[in-house]
Amino acid sequence: MNKKTIAIIIGILLILLLIGTVCYGYYMKMTEKVEHPIATITMEGYETPIVVELYPEYALNTVKNFITLSNNGFYNGLTIHRIEDYVIQGGDPEGTGAGTPTLSALDPRIEKGSEQDKDYAIIGEFKANGYDNNTLAHDKGVISMARSNYTALSSDLVEESYNSAGCQFFITLEYTPSFNGQYAAFGKVISGMETVDAISKVELKVDVDEETGEETKTNEPKDKVVISSITVDTKGVNYGLPVTVEPFDYSSLFTQSLNY
Repeated sequence: MNKKTIAIIIGILLILLLIGTVCYGYYMKMTEKVEHPIATITMEGYETPIVVELYPEYALNTVKNFITLSNNGFYNGLTIHRIEDYVIQGGDPEGTGAGTPTLSALDPRIEKGSEQDKDYAIIGEFKANGYDNNTLAHDKGVISMARSNYTALSSDLVEESYNSAGCQFFITLEYTPSFNGQYAAFGKVISGMETVDAISKVELKVDVDEETGEETKTNEPKDKVVISSITVDTKGVNYGLPVTVEPFDYSSLFTQSLNY
């Protein structure tokens, strides 16, 4: 075998080695596991924090919204205002279930209370709203976005209902199949479920009818259940700001009805 042939063989081997190295690097990049963001919810009066793994692959914009609100301190000091047999719900700035976030909660460049600081909502990333990729079932411990149901006012307001989430979230206490495909599930509790369960068992307010004295248990805690803080470790990933939409002004329905 002459020197020229040996050189050609060595050249071919080097090319094959280079191709193999590039292909391996590409393969490793494609199969590299990206760590999920981890949210830590600390509750006033509860020692064990609620740790939630967030799943951008199911509801990316929803995760962006939750990360931004959390790490901007929006949830700090807010409450769990609603407790049912199947969920606990919180994150409402008004604490009544009717509150919405404003753009300054997402972007500190917007002055709170300014003309730019408008209410906002996000698109519902769930199957009924065309997001077939969100197959995350509402098993026990799943975190999902609460939204309004304007169809109770008018059957035409389906799209407005689907795209009405903003800041309120709930955590399921049991498997709730009726929520599947109807609400944007975006993560799951991976530790601290005992705190969620403990919150679900707090004493609830009782309404008393002044005329009859009849008592009716509400879904509102008797004593405030306060969120001390929510912070999200994004594992070095910059998820950016969420895409927002203008929320539906349901009061316009009543204005329209007065004009008929």
